[in-house]
Amino acid sequence: MTTTPVWSVDPRTGKQREQVAVEATSREVDEAVRAAHAARGPLADAAVRAAFLRTAAALLDEAAAHVIEAADAETALGPGRLTGELARTTGQLRAFADAVDEGSYLDVRIDRADPSLTPPRPELRRYKVPLGVVAVYAASNFPLAFSVPGGDTASALAAGCPVVVKAHPDHPATSELCASLLRRAAVANGLPPEVVGVVHGFDAGLELIRHPLVSAAGFTGSIRGGRALFDAAAARPVPIPFHGELGSLNPVVVTPAAAAERAEEIGAGLAGSVTLGVGQFCVKPGLVLVPDGADGDRVTGELTKALGETEPGVLLDHRMRENFVSGVRERAALPGVEAPVTPGSGGEHTVGAGYLTVRAEDLLAGDGHDLLLEECFGPVTVVVRYAGRAEAAAVLGRLGGNLSATLQLSAAEAEGAPGPAAELIGQVTQLAGRIVVNGWPTGVAVAPAQHHGGPYPAATSHSTSVGGTAIERWLRPVAYQSVPDALLPAELREANPLGLPRRVTGD
Repeated sequence: MTTTPVWSVDPRTGKQREQVAVEATSREVDEAVRAAHAARGPLADAAVRAAFLRTAAALLDEAAAHVIEAADAETALGPGRLTGELARTTGQLRAFADAVDEGSYLDVRIDRADPSLTPPRPELRRYKVPLGVVAVYAASNFPLAFSVPGGDTASALAAGCPVVVKAHPDHPATSELCASLLRRAAVANGLPPEVVGVVHGFDAGLELIRHPLVSAAGFTGSIRGGRALFDAAAARPVPIPFHGELGSLNPVVVTPAAAAERAEEIGAGLAGSVTLGVGQFCVKPGLVLVPDGADGDRVTGELTKALGETEPGVLLDHRMRENFVSGVRERAALPGVEAPVTPGSGGEHTVGAGYLTVRAEDLLAGDGHDLLLEECFGPVTVVVRYAGRAEAAAVLGRLGGNLSATLQLSAAEAEGAPGPAAELIGQVTQLAGRIVVNGWPTGVAVAPAQHHGGPYPAATSHSTSVGGTAIERWLRPVAYQSVPDALLPAELREANPLGLPRRVTGD
């Protein structure tokens, strides 16, 4: 039988480091999914799940030096960035353990029987149950927080769903290391190690989404790849939910008053956000509306200065580097587009940061300028100079869905009085899942109120992949009508033996 090796590659040199695994065959994908499916029973105990997640976090923390070294060798993201990402990852695991203990994610609701109503209401008790095996498609740009031990995995396990992860080819060694730690945590808590499976290979990813025992999927990646998997999930004999985070331009609007008040601060902040992680954040600002005139020139002047001083960086792999260089070149060749700081190749293995600029009237006129409204992965942004509110609104009206939208407002505008700023908030609310005022979108806090998603193509569902409510993706509601107490699940019994929060009507 022919096997295809899976290599760990150093993006700083493009050289293979070690063979980590081989691409999974159809039989091996089937075995991984069936083993995960068989682990659903042991995972049903909420107390065990919570302990498992906390043990996983502890083992990752104990192995931090090894994990960070492995991830840096495969991604070139640097120990500083990866140390923060690991803390985020273990924090997510602990947060979902707390959510399991607290229990409100089950959304227990009880309606007492009331024969006096018309029509009479029977006794109804409702809660949520896990869907089953979840397929997780790991992201390239977050080898920990959106990969094997990341938010999709943590939230699915918290919901009681075993996971099979399709590892990303940019960090296979890190994926295997993290999977081994999660499996150790499972065994330490009496669970089968197969509650977390890992497969490698493009074909394995397709086999996974088509497997009849896979009940849902989570994806973070490109629009093209995510849409192909989304369509495959919908084309199954039994379609399944596909929660994909695909792509986002993350527009920024700088108002004239904000530019007049703090142009240099905005320009410097924008440069920092665009270049964070060498521009490889899914919420990197990729389109920035800056007003015409002297104050707008001050914004772009500071942006030019800051980006011009930015050292070249290494992208996650050489394919991404080639796509970035060619994508920038194609955009820069459009009529009316200029490059005050030319982004692109910074060397054989690196890329240089920069930005492109175009007038709003040229962007709106066509001539292939729609390309500027598509995400370009890497350290580049497009600055659109606009002449007035109508032009800015027209540009925003051309955009699809986004993960975030940012407004840079003056102090007076931020006070919230009715006016143009409030209208802008209303407009961008239709475009994005998270609205940021006088900050930058890079950096997505893991918090109960967080929403990391947005209208298509930012995401394929209205769910979030970050924050406490991410667990809801892997659950479905079931109502029990007039079921005797002794036959109810423990979560719904009258005595509430598990001490769960519940909403009761009719008492």
